[in-house]
Amino acid sequence: MTGQVLLVDDEPGLREAVQAYLEDSGFTVTAASNAREGLDLARQTLPDLVITDIMMPQVDGYQFLQQLREEPQFKTVPVVFLTARGMTADRIQGYDAGCDAYLSKPFDPDELVAIVNNLIEKQKARLTSGDDEVHNIADLARQIADIKSMLTQRGALTPPTSSIQLDLTPREESVLALVVDGLMNKEIARRLDTSVRNVEKYVSRLFVKTGTNSRTELVRFALENGLTKSGS
Repeated sequence: MTGQVLLVDDEPGLREAVQAYLEDSGFTVTAASNAREGLDLARQTLPDLVITDIMMPQVDGYQFLQQLREEPQFKTVPVVFLTARGMTADRIQGYDAGCDAYLSKPFDPDELVAIVNNLIEKQKARLTSGDDEVHNIADLARQIADIKSMLTQRGALTPPTSSIQLDLTPREESVLALVVDGLMNKEIARRLDTSVRNVEKYVSRLFVKTGTNSRTELVRFALENGLTKSGS
């Protein structure tokens, strides 16, 4: 199993050791020394999994996890707490905060790799099985049709020019056009000959760039602002 991992820990020695071990195990790892740097790196790399310490200055692990979950692209990304706080009450607090796994220091590196492998495999399986926002393709198609119908009645479906200027890459434009046509991530991946995970990343970036939080909001935004022409 491979994947993109974000590691956040303020202890340089441990951070470097964990990064080296994970990279030797086949993972691509970006590392940050604090939560603020970690959040910036998360936005840049869109990791498959995040490993974070709890006891960090300024912004602790609980606050960092909350900040991640507030952004649409990180709502379901697995988060592992790697911390010296190993009492049962600490572990319960960690799981209540929303972490997916809790590993106390000192820890067995092989156990960490097993946890990371397991969580990334489950996440990729979930993404492959379909989109987490809209589980029913027919429902999504109906919602998009309703949006198009409403905008057509308002004469706003295809404005002559868009006043919205977005810095979209060619691949993001292609993904956006297929989302507007009602395709799910799995079908978009087939059309563009890429992985479902890559499509998920492109859709997440589109959410960020357009300020939307769901597929239907993204479709409405794109059509209202003439960002794409649907093939339907």
